[in-house]
Parts: sequence; C-alpha cells; structure tokens
Amino acid sequence: HGDTGLTVRKIIVDTYGGKGAHGGGAFSGKDPSKVDRSAAYAARHIAKNLVAAGVADEVLVQVSYAIGVVEPTSILVNTHGTSHVSMSDGEIAKITAKLFDMRPAAIESRLKLRNPIYLETAAYGHMGRMPQTVTKVFESPYNGRIEKEVELFTWEKLDHIEAVKEAFKL
Repeated sequence: HGDTGLTVRKIIVDTYGGKGAHGGGAFSGKDPSKVDRSAAYAARHIAKNLVAAGVADEVLVQVSYAIGVVEPTSILVNTHGTSHVSMSDGEIAKITAKLFDMRPAAIESRLKLRNPIYLETAAYGHMGRMPQTVTKVFESPYNGRIEKEVELFTWEKLDHIEAVKEAFKL
C-alpha cells in the first residue's frame, strides 16, 4: 500500500524517503518544463558536483520557483556543517547560483531533458542511477525508422567538478 494519488507515485518514494526536502507531487507524468521534475534533477546534479569537488561532505540543495517567473526565487545550500571551504552556506549558495543556470529552459538544455529518457526513469527510481548512453529506436508513420543516441540520468554525472573547484578555489 503506497501513496500514489492521481499524479502517480509521490516524490517521497522516488527520492530519499524523507532525507531530501521537497514538496508533494510526482516526477513521472510531468514534462521537463515542470520544475517539480527538472529542478529536482538539477539540485541533485549540483549537490553531487559540490561534494565531488570537495566543497563539503554532504550537501542539500533546495530551489524554489514562482509561477510565471523564470529565475528561481531562491537557491539554498545546506552543508549540514560538513563544509571544507571558509564560507557560510549562504555564500556557497551565491556562488552555486552563478555556476549553475537554474532557469527551467537552461536545466532542460544542460541535462538534455527533451530527449526520450523517461521510460528508464519510471522504474527503479529517478536518483542514484548510473549515467549511460543508449540508442533508442522508434517507428514513425511519417519518417520510418528513427534511431537516436541519448544520455540517461545526466543529473548523476560529475561533469562540473573542475568549474566548482575553480569557483571555490579548491
């Protein structure tokens, strides 16, 4: 017996069982323009890269948005007292906000969320998966057979470590 509601499985089930702070709703069933999904992936991506670069041992990234406003209304970074840099979590958040463009379209582009990647996210969880490249094959009544190479779980990649180290002088 789970909490499935009308919007499929709830975010609490697909994330960390309460470890990561978030609202309600769900990831599956939403296109990448919805920050419920895309910003959660982006926050995971940022937190992983901050930890991998040595900013802190543990990082929680929270992002909030307002309807009709492109820029996030806030970006919060909480290192839970594990920071390795001589600055407050608020100062870390300011640098992080400059490093990672958190506008919805920028997230879609950076994490390649407009690709056909969502079948794989619908089973076995959205987080903690290995990034990989696969070839998808589609049959189109208009264009025949279409093959497309796509990256899965791009938000799990540690691809901004050097930029983070440079920004934090590590």
